[in-house]
Amino acid sequence: MRPFLMACAAALLGLPAALGHAAPLHGIAMHGDPALPPDYKHFSYVNPDVKKGGRISYGVVGTFDSLNPFILKSMRTTARGMWDPEFGNLVYESLMLRSRDEAFTMYGLLAESVEWDDDRSFVEFHLDPKARWADGKPVTPEDVIFTFELLRDKGRAPFSIRLNGVEKLEKTGEHSVRFTFNEKGDREAPLLIALSPILPKHATDVETFDRSSLAFPLGSGPYKVKAVKPGERIVYERDPNYWGKDIPSKVGFDNYDEISVEYFLQDNSLFEAFKKGAVDLYQEGNPTKWARGYDFPAVQSGTVIKDAVKSKLPPVMFGFVFNTRRPVFQNAELRKALLYAFDFEWVNRSLFENAYTRTESFWQNTDLSSLNTPIDAREREILGDAVSRIDPAVLEGTHRLPVTDGSGRDRKVLREAMNHFRNAGYSIKNGRMVDASGKQLAFEIMTQNADQEKLALAYQRFLSALGVQVSLRTVDDSQYQSRSQIFDYDVIMKAFLSSLSPGLEQVRRWGSQARDTEGSESFAGVADPDLDRVMAAILSARTAEDFRSAVRLQDRMLLSGNYIVPLYHLGEQWIARNKHIGRPEATPLWGFQLPAWWDERVQ
Repeated sequence: MRPFLMACAAALLGLPAALGHAAPLHGIAMHGDPALPPDYKHFSYVNPDVKKGGRISYGVVGTFDSLNPFILKSMRTTARGMWDPEFGNLVYESLMLRSRDEAFTMYGLLAESVEWDDDRSFVEFHLDPKARWADGKPVTPEDVIFTFELLRDKGRAPFSIRLNGVEKLEKTGEHSVRFTFNEKGDREAPLLIALSPILPKHATDVETFDRSSLAFPLGSGPYKVKAVKPGERIVYERDPNYWGKDIPSKVGFDNYDEISVEYFLQDNSLFEAFKKGAVDLYQEGNPTKWARGYDFPAVQSGTVIKDAVKSKLPPVMFGFVFNTRRPVFQNAELRKALLYAFDFEWVNRSLFENAYTRTESFWQNTDLSSLNTPIDAREREILGDAVSRIDPAVLEGTHRLPVTDGSGRDRKVLREAMNHFRNAGYSIKNGRMVDASGKQLAFEIMTQNADQEKLALAYQRFLSALGVQVSLRTVDDSQYQSRSQIFDYDVIMKAFLSSLSPGLEQVRRWGSQARDTEGSESFAGVADPDLDRVMAAILSARTAEDFRSAVRLQDRMLLSGNYIVPLYHLGEQWIARNKHIGRPEATPLWGFQLPAWWDERVQ
């Protein structure tokens, strides 16, 4: 008898549930309960009555040399769509699916139900008996166990570390598999297990798994790979026998018969292809271009539609990142001086017509932000005496980034910058910013496209006036990704996506262990035991109040550390689409959800 039926029978007979089992659940949330009831029919932000068919063509900048998205060698050069938060997980699937209208809630996918206890000491997934691989064979507990062990041994982060907190992984029934956690397991671990990919044991070559490959993969997802032109195009076709098309978490998704992803060497080439109708969507991030660059005939005729939605998430933290693995950037006071030297007002006025807002918190515009909020008792309890390391203004929530007169040479702000340079042991001699030994301060900024280069040139200009020697290096996509993975740069420009449920991804970005893990997101190379302790408090928080305090404290520590020169954000998401691409009226918390869109030409 299946666990769900066993629990029901036990309840009807007045018997205790089996030892170690909790009531099966249709969904699990990081904090609180799932918003949708057990009998939900579909997510709130899809069109359940959409007519499926037709096709869509996405466009991306870059290239690819592999169809395996789970190994280090092909990281970020993998064909898009295989395992993709933007275009959808077209080929591979996870045990559960994340709702994009909640902070962090998972609903059934390969697993139709799940169990855990209040302490989250274990999580047990009950696979849907209908779940099938594309070759018709069932998805089994053996597949789940195989996947996690394979990714532990040959996968890239974060997949390779998912078992770090697992004491025991075992098959507990014909369709059931249980993860029992050890002392390293935190309260987020069950959800991260739930959103991990599952691979077919019978169709995966363990020996060659960690090598880049263009062999067509076998998955359980709604699409199969139809055609590949290495580095240029990948085409997916709908699997007519897809097992999950009618389960609630998949209703309204996967609406095209064919999906192609076209690759371009430059963004300008991608935009030109969109203007000509060769690509169906174009996501815009340049306010000047959004305002002035869409005067081509397709817009004027109504063939292209411009959409904008207000974001309900914290803004992306985008900025110049100092690599603290470099000895020069281990000086916190120097990092602060370099931050003060950036004239945001000049950049915003001269380059972007004042369209942007300065980003001043990693969770700006939410109650997780430390802005305008003084440190509370719980934060002080977490950090202890180390609270003295945080800038007093950041502690009080009054911290603000310097505001200039927009001239590019605001004397008042430059004087503040010079104060920090002097505190860091630097001074200007003969027009050069030098340390005590007379060595000039010099470093390189690595960029990947013309927009980043434009910002870096402005920064170079500001710093040159202070005697700092800054060189720029713009590299192609493959070199940029390769150097990013091994942290081979002085300063890099990166965007850090924020959510309302920060968790283990913060450890991958800012944790001490991630510092020397190639392929991690530890671009700043931070190794701070106090910050590690704060992130541990985030992961172990049981109440919303404790969680909020811990996140605010991390915000304070990152801001006070000056690891990033924060740049700017928009209050909206912008996307232009061909009019035959339809989208639901409702927009979820996370913004546009492309897998829920469709081809309106289908009748």
